[in-house]
Amino acid sequence: MFPWNMMFPFNKDMKNMMKEMKPNEVEGYVENIMSKIFPGQGQSMFNPGDMMKQMNMNPFLQPNGAGGSSTARSANEIHADVFETFEDVFVRIPVKDEGNISQLRVYHTTNQAIVENIPNPGERHVITLPALVRKKGSYAQYKDGILEIKIPKSIDMQFTEVDVSEKA
Repeated sequence: MFPWNMMFPFNKDMKNMMKEMKPNEVEGYVENIMSKIFPGQGQSMFNPGDMMKQMNMNPFLQPNGAGGSSTARSANEIHADVFETFEDVFVRIPVKDEGNISQLRVYHTTNQAIVENIPNPGERHVITLPALVRKKGSYAQYKDGILEIKIPKSIDMQFTEVDVSEKA
């Protein structure tokens, strides 16, 4: 009746097609398509050895990079553990020097936490949060060498109902 019913990918023969599929044929097909889309790079995408060689040749991914600024920046980076529970997002940052706590400033947006003046005065670190958070209700406390920031999650209740109809 409707012409788009023939184009719907899940038809009656789909079950039989899935049983007859061979993994080698599927892999060959995908490699063929990828080589047409990305000429010259398709083979290395499916060969883990080639991928590792390319990563080792990239100067930005090497631990002792050529640029002096990248090593200086990595020395000043802070290590932050970020995790979420059902109601909150937690950020835990180890702080070595307790004297920095009085100068410490913590801010946050709906998806980022911003920590200033650690480990050195004037430094600013932006931490991306795994979920949207509320503006109010957050707090931070320092205990046993760890700064813990607790931010309540934002409950996004904006949703739209979609009507579901049955076919006769």
